Amino acid sequence: MAEKFYLTTAIAYTSRKPHIGNTYEIVLSDAIARYKRQRGYDVYFLTGTDEHGIKSQEIAESENITPQEYVDKVAGEIKTIWDLMNSSYSQFIRTTDEYHVKTVQKIFKKFYDQGDIYKGNYEGMYCVPCETFYTESQLVDGKCPDCGREVKPAKEEAYFFKMSKYQDALMKHIEENPDFIQPESRKKEMVNNFLKPGLQDLCVSRTSFTWGVPVEFDEKHVVYVWIDALSNYITALGYDPEKPDAELFTKNWPADVHIIGKDILRFHTIYWPIMLMALGLPLPKKVFGHPWLLSGNDKMSKSKGNVIYADDLVEQFGVDAIRFYLLNEMPYANDGTITYETIIARYNSELANVLGNLVNRTIAMNKKYFGGVVQSPSKSDELDNELISVALETVKNVKEKMDEYKTADALSEIWTLLKRSNKYIDETTPWALAKDEENKERLGTVLYNLLETIRIASVLLMPFMPETAEKIQKQINTDVISYDTLDSFGGYKAGTETNEAEPLFVRLDEEKKMEEIAKAIDEKMAQEENYEPLREEISIDEFDKIDLRVAKVISCEEVKKSEKLLKFELDLGFEKRTILSGIKKWYTPDEMVGKNLIIIANLKPRKMMGIESKGMILSAFTDDELTALTTIKDIKPGSVVG
Repeated sequence: MAEKFYLTTAIAYTSRKPHIGNTYEIVLSDAIARYKRQRGYDVYFLTGTDEHGIKSQEIAESENITPQEYVDKVAGEIKTIWDLMNSSYSQFIRTTDEYHVKTVQKIFKKFYDQGDIYKGNYEGMYCVPCETFYTESQLVDGKCPDCGREVKPAKEEAYFFKMSKYQDALMKHIEENPDFIQPESRKKEMVNNFLKPGLQDLCVSRTSFTWGVPVEFDEKHVVYVWIDALSNYITALGYDPEKPDAELFTKNWPADVHIIGKDILRFHTIYWPIMLMALGLPLPKKVFGHPWLLSGNDKMSKSKGNVIYADDLVEQFGVDAIRFYLLNEMPYANDGTITYETIIARYNSELANVLGNLVNRTIAMNKKYFGGVVQSPSKSDELDNELISVALETVKNVKEKMDEYKTADALSEIWTLLKRSNKYIDETTPWALAKDEENKERLGTVLYNLLETIRIASVLLMPFMPETAEKIQKQINTDVISYDTLDSFGGYKAGTETNEAEPLFVRLDEEKKMEEIAKAIDEKMAQEENYEPLREEISIDEFDKIDLRVAKVISCEEVKKSEKLLKFELDLGFEKRTILSGIKKWYTPDEMVGKNLIIIANLKPRKMMGIESKGMILSAFTDDELTALTTIKDIKPGSVVG
């Protein structure tokens, strides 16, 4: 029976569409899952969405839809991107799933019944994006210590979890299991910054919003995000505190690894293990806190305008090119970086020049010199033995790196083999050997060694670039993908007839590609701005019927009993008139007095709130912002506009 391997991603929060930095985690986890399957493990790979909390509720309210409608939309976007990136997850859990909600309620009740949770009042500084309370001493420069955003004072009744009760047990576990938190630098941070100073009791319910799992025995409270969200790792497997022997749970728990971002390490290495201890369950074997992917040198932020999305990148470069970039460019412990320029550079240098060129010309030469039939290798010389040695050493090194989740190092090993293979072509000069019939056996050996090396590389590439690996195997006409075939050199069957060589990656013209990207970004921004469509065309004669004039504001006041209207007394030079305008949300009466406004002067009068309005003040409106149109210079009232 195959050994089980259970890995999870952090579940993505449904506040917005995930950017490429968020997407890195699913790609990393998928590479590990695919590698473990190749090694013969029975893999269960969990991902999903975290859907409750005040952020989702506030966004839904601003869009005038229900929280459920909002999270359904975002969860759909997240799942679409995970699927786009060819992630092979076993299950996609949503924290709004009924089975999860019911189990979270049971877990909360169990904690309360056994005295781990008590009711009290919380007063402190609250970070809405992180959904976390902090004391003044925990703030950094008065801001959230995790995300750096503004916090605001908050006070409310809440239930608290007695973290300190389990602190010593957790410290002991970390000391006895040195690989529990990885990388090592993250472990030191958790122990020194949080455990050693002493744990404070954790707020685990809220009353200031309603979008969450209700506390069954006190329904004005909803279960706070971390008990709700973190429990997904066991609820997905069917865990129930009343019946803890569910088959999927018994088979897969404890998790072999939680793959998470470094920013939520504290919740996964302190709060989550303590909750598991309170449930009487074993702790996960490892929590791996991966670094961030930066846009250039900055963290991705919509406000900075530097957010890059996976679907946009895939449209420009393809899925496997982006998977390769993410897994190749992210260091094990330090932050990685992404720009369009560096993607193009890596695409050309590594994918087109090294990998694509090797596969294409090897298959083409075998087709040209042997009609595509793979020859049996004869005796090896020094160059052959060196290539074979590098190939076998690569297999060993990739295993070691992937067992440590060092994907960038593993890819570096594979590319060392690919580069050595290209060098082998230059050293053996197959085109020169082909000129002499006496060298035909030697030519067959050289091409066999190259094709076998390409086969080995294709197997090693499968976790990283599954579609590309499959294309390579189709071209060399083999489907042997198990690591069991990599223990020795020579697994490729002589007599196999290769298929036609097809380019894997075509070299990009950087300048042209950057122009395409810029155009695509501009088009997308225009779509996202939600511009009103142009109205039906009119003739110049029709436009001439509209009388636009400059009018100076003599006085302005609020219209009683109206939430929107301001009443303007305007000077048109040749007459005074009254106009009502629904711009109270954006302007106070005082700031309008003396302004030159542009009005439509020949609209038929109409009554609003019992007051006759004679004309219309022109304004520009977008994204909940309004600006009344005025003149740059002071100009005589009544002047014609047009």
